[in-house]
Amino acid sequence: MNSNNNSSSHGEVDPRNKESLDSRFNQTLKNVQGLLKGRSIPGKILLTRRSDILDDSGSQERSPSYQRSFSQNDAGTSDDMDKSMEGGVRNTNNSDGNTTDNKLTSSTSKNDDAAKEVQNSAMGTRATDSARVTKFTKELSGQMVILERLRELAWSGVPPYMRPNVWRLLLGYAPPNSDRREGVLRRKRLEYLDCVAQFYDIPDTERSADEINMLRQIAVDCPRTVPDVPFFLQAQVQKSLERILYTWAIRHPASGYVQGINDLVTPFLVVFLSEYLEGSIDSWSISDMSSGKISNIEADCYWCLSKLLDGMQDHYTFAQPGIQRLVFKLKELVRRIDEPVSRHMEDQGLEYLQFAFRWFNCLLIREIPFHLVTRLWDTYLAEGDALPDFLVYIFASFLLTWSDELQKLDFQGMVMFLQHLPTQNWTYQELETVLSRAYIWHSMFNSSPSHLAS
Repeated sequence: MNSNNNSSSHGEVDPRNKESLDSRFNQTLKNVQGLLKGRSIPGKILLTRRSDILDDSGSQERSPSYQRSFSQNDAGTSDDMDKSMEGGVRNTNNSDGNTTDNKLTSSTSKNDDAAKEVQNSAMGTRATDSARVTKFTKELSGQMVILERLRELAWSGVPPYMRPNVWRLLLGYAPPNSDRREGVLRRKRLEYLDCVAQFYDIPDTERSADEINMLRQIAVDCPRTVPDVPFFLQAQVQKSLERILYTWAIRHPASGYVQGINDLVTPFLVVFLSEYLEGSIDSWSISDMSSGKISNIEADCYWCLSKLLDGMQDHYTFAQPGIQRLVFKLKELVRRIDEPVSRHMEDQGLEYLQFAFRWFNCLLIREIPFHLVTRLWDTYLAEGDALPDFLVYIFASFLLTWSDELQKLDFQGMVMFLQHLPTQNWTYQELETVLSRAYIWHSMFNSSPSHLAS
């Protein structure tokens, strides 16, 4: 009897173990969502597929730009995190045998706890927003900004009025030393003006045929940029986009201008304009702004775009090999995470390049409401040099939001669905869910690439 049981246990996965893993994953997802609302820093999450505490020495995960720390003292177990979130301020360092009983008790009063969670979330968000602003203020007010700490804070979202300064710092455009910052920005803005005068403000007779064609393509694409936001339809805004894009393309001949880069300028333009304009973007106009202010904004956009694309140069060179490589990784990751939808897409003959190429090319700007883009880009920029690889996890999470729907569609239905995703009513909650799953999967798989091998 015992030997039969043992042999069968090796042959198939115990359903109870699978349910336990699924339960822990779902609980961790809820925990990360809470963290993304400002309760803590994503870098302090402890993820484990077991109920025991991981050894700190084996749970360090590094990226080229900064280190995410997984601290037992800061995070505790998933059970501890659950208790701290539902019960307010509690000691999360104590993990004992009572956690199982607590889980059972919690499950029997699920509805009551859910109602309390909604109430506590509404009340707690305001408090943590204030706490997060205080943390940002502290980090930004010192003579030397510690970029690792700023990245950890920014990953979960940046207060809008702090976003211009934070983005400049995260991208390395503004130096972390406050004594040098003003002088560096002044010099870089003057350098941009010189480039515009040298490359853009010249007659076509001084341009090559390729440069004329590139300028014409940019002039065609600018009116198509974020067409559902009236602000970008203003002639002066499109002229600013044209100057930024053409100047960037001339100074980066390896790629030149590639369609899609025009979308990447828009978050920077909106963020840096927010230092001068108030209210909703729908009411913005730059017609009354001085040329000096506009040139400073353009310069900041130009340099930040340059810094961003420096980390993904092969995304926009000939044949865009960087994007093709990431699309392949996306396919492998989806196959590992959600085999049924992966198999269905393959059976129907749907190629990932048919829909995911645009996602990587425009970084999802065309797929979600524009008012959510800057929040998404807080996380992008916080990732630093690790961004290209992390995009794979974000896009997998984004795609699998509609796993059930996709499995009901044939090839043509999936193509149409993925070209017009139902995100028009999305709020920050849906976006944070996507980022939460991406963070969890990145923590699970990124250090174990063999899991993704065919």
